[in-house]
Amino acid sequence: MARIAIIGSIEVPELPVDGRQSPMALAIRRGAGRALYQHGFVVVPELVLPGGRRADLAAIGAKGEIWIVEIKSSVVDFQVDGKWPSYRAHCDRLFFAVAPDFPAEILPPDTGLIVADAYGGALVREAPEHRLGTVARKAMTFLLARTASARLHQAMDPDGILADFL
Repeated sequence: MARIAIIGSIEVPELPVDGRQSPMALAIRRGAGRALYQHGFVVVPELVLPGGRRADLAAIGAKGEIWIVEIKSSVVDFQVDGKWPSYRAHCDRLFFAVAPDFPAEILPPDTGLIVADAYGGALVREAPEHRLGTVARKAMTFLLARTASARLHQAMDPDGILADFL
């Protein structure tokens, strides 16, 4: 049975933590999500991209712009991860999200930067824009919508049939 959170006066099912992320990464994800929301974006965490890689956060804005945020919880996490450049093919802007004490100068200057903790975040450096083509944008928009819808359905019906979709 899914746990229930109260947001305002609305009961919303809480999704279970999947165990892949460290507590630090989860805190950064929460704060980065809040920062993105303040900039008019809604997020889908752990979005499986075409090709099988997972974007830590995928976000879509009111005008359909798509951003991907790669969360780095430590310097070692950044140093051993070489997959993030492939995310550019799936977004209009690519960001890193890190904790306040992360040495941001080691991050590539051609990416955006969000500094976040569990309570919020700030967009510190804007990412350069590399607009998706029409076909890729449509595919990513559908992927975001279908994944978000399936996760909501799974939260409402945890014994349902969508486990393979997620």
